Amino acid sequence: MAFVESVILRDNGIALVPLSPDHEAGLRAAAADGALWKLRVTSVPEPEQTGAYIETALHMRAEGSRFAFAVTDEASGKVLGSTSYHDIIPAVKRLEIGWTWYAQSVQRTHVNTTCKLLMMGHAFDTLGCPVLGWRTDNFNFASQKAIERLGAKKDGVIRGHALRRDGTIRDTVMYSMRAGEWPEARAQLLYLLARHT
Repeated sequence: MAFVESVILRDNGIALVPLSPDHEAGLRAAAADGALWKLRVTSVPEPEQTGAYIETALHMRAEGSRFAFAVTDEASGKVLGSTSYHDIIPAVKRLEIGWTWYAQSVQRTHVNTTCKLLMMGHAFDTLGCPVLGWRTDNFNFASQKAIERLGAKKDGVIRGHALRRDGTIRDTVMYSMRAGEWPEARAQLLYLLARHT
């Protein structure tokens, strides 16, 4: 039995559905909305690489290291982006939230807040994780700001940690949140969502 079981998470008109080959066309269109693959500090697939992106995610799911979701509009089924649980360590019930990106047209809307509320709630309340993690590129200031807005604490920076798509080596900024911090973080996310309605 996998630590992260197949599940669909829903709220506020958003459904996080286990990523599958059926999402390829929708994922390709979402990535094209804003030409997101051109961003140096993200993991958005180029349009012709969408199939390989999904294959990699499914391989990592089979290994138990990552569980990727398609972020969809529940009413229309339109794919808005993707997000994942990753670096899953069942022995200590720890995982990270990442590989997250959205079509440009839904950025700065309720979508990301809803997704984080769903994923954090599932991890803390259903899976019983004592801690959640996030990581991002040291030059992805928008991502750092978004993670900090969740209430996550900066743990530090791993220098010379990973390759970017352009071949340069990035430093990785690490964040985490403990289960005891979740109630306050949830209240803040609900407050932010209420401002969108």
